[in-house]
Amino acid sequence: MLTKMFKLAAAAVVLAGSLSTAYATESPQVNAVATIQNDVFWKDTSGNPIYSQGGGVLKVGSTYYWYGVKYNGAVSYYNNPAGGKNSNSSFSAITIYSSSDLANWKFEGNAITSAELSGGWIGRVGVARNPNTGKYVLVSQLDSGLVFLTSSTPNGRFLRAGTQSSIANVSTGMSGDQSIFTDDDGKAYVIYSNKSGRSHLYVSALRTSDFLHVEAAKNIFNSPVGREGNIVFKNAGTYYFCSSDLHGWNSSQTYCISSRNIMGPYSSEFVLQGTSADFSHVTQTGLAFTVTGTSGSFVMFGGDRWSDFAGNGLGYNDWVPVTFNGTTPVFHSLSQWNVDAAAGTWSVGAGNNYVMNPGAEADRVAQSALAGWTNVGSVNNNKLGGHTGRWSFNQSSSSAYNATRYQNISVPNGTYTLSAWVKSSGGQRKATVFARNFGGSELSSSINRSIGSWTKVTVPGITVSNGTVQVGVQSDANAGNWVNVDDFSLVRS
Repeated sequence: MLTKMFKLAAAAVVLAGSLSTAYATESPQVNAVATIQNDVFWKDTSGNPIYSQGGGVLKVGSTYYWYGVKYNGAVSYYNNPAGGKNSNSSFSAITIYSSSDLANWKFEGNAITSAELSGGWIGRVGVARNPNTGKYVLVSQLDSGLVFLTSSTPNGRFLRAGTQSSIANVSTGMSGDQSIFTDDDGKAYVIYSNKSGRSHLYVSALRTSDFLHVEAAKNIFNSPVGREGNIVFKNAGTYYFCSSDLHGWNSSQTYCISSRNIMGPYSSEFVLQGTSADFSHVTQTGLAFTVTGTSGSFVMFGGDRWSDFAGNGLGYNDWVPVTFNGTTPVFHSLSQWNVDAAAGTWSVGAGNNYVMNPGAEADRVAQSALAGWTNVGSVNNNKLGGHTGRWSFNQSSSSAYNATRYQNISVPNGTYTLSAWVKSSGGQRKATVFARNFGGSELSSSINRSIGSWTKVTVPGITVSNGTVQVGVQSDANAGNWVNVDDFSLVRS
């Protein structure tokens, strides 16, 4: 799919709860570590695009099976991302991919296609194995109801086995966004909010005998603003029910409630730590599952990036690790990271971009206050039209101005390179992309010249000695001067 394979021996770099590096001594052996690269279009082991949105993952033995939906609009966007978002949510197929390392995914085939499962809206797919029948049961939304499909194998063709038009005790009679969660005892549940409004959150068991029916709902929480993209993960006996804002296809912070019993009572709602600065790495909650190995465990958060329907950056799937500080889950927003699925460990990738919301894509609407960034001056905005995605940073005014937009970033000490893509009117007294407050003198690249097309500028040799760096763009400008900046990157050299 994404990756280059690495071989590590003796010492495995492990991150658990923060971005600082810790070392876990292991028995002398060679472990296979794979690299997950976010913010790109993922490809399978045959080099073809991975199309899997609104899906779920099921582990069978040592193999992970990933089920999701291929929409025709996803293909259009992949073929021409510069053409912008589209509204083609028509159904092509439910796809199946498999992996043992969580980074390299083999296309197993289609579980079912549009020719076999006709309908207007099909999505929010999950699979669970019923211990009584031995069947793998796929549950999906189908128009205004649910459809159940079964297969004797996790990677086989799935056949239609039933439908359901309403769920008891649901305010609107049917689910909105949903996912499937299988507990440690093999029981499976539907995790969802109500259709139309989505202000009520529910947990329902799948019928124990065959998983072909959703039992009466338990209303476990109500939100005045609505929640979607609902998922559950579990750690140390605590269930975490997490959702996104009601923003259509757009990214948001992740909101969670927790309980020692899947049916509640649940805690008050809190924002998942690490999701505010870039709105969950510019994604919407999509799927979650626990990776447990010989040396540790963590939760895999699979964020859906609906770039085809919202235009938020590149790629459809961004996966990041979630760890725990006691009972507090922590989301690690990473563009590149290494995973050892067999060991259950992970580490920050050498090519990780430490800038949050680097392309102004998280915010989804025109505004001046952007997630992860701080403004000085009143002329900082975002602007439609970017180097990639829909948006870019903008400083401009019809009057003379002085403006700065910056981000303070905690990083391991070392040497870094800052880069960004820029356009500029030129004519400013001063305009720079800069790095400062890192333990050395400020470094910058001047952009106070006419730059009519997107041009990459770099600031190399940023030697961080105090664990932090401030990066940003600054203008001391005359009336009518402007700069646009997009795709900031801060990568360790």
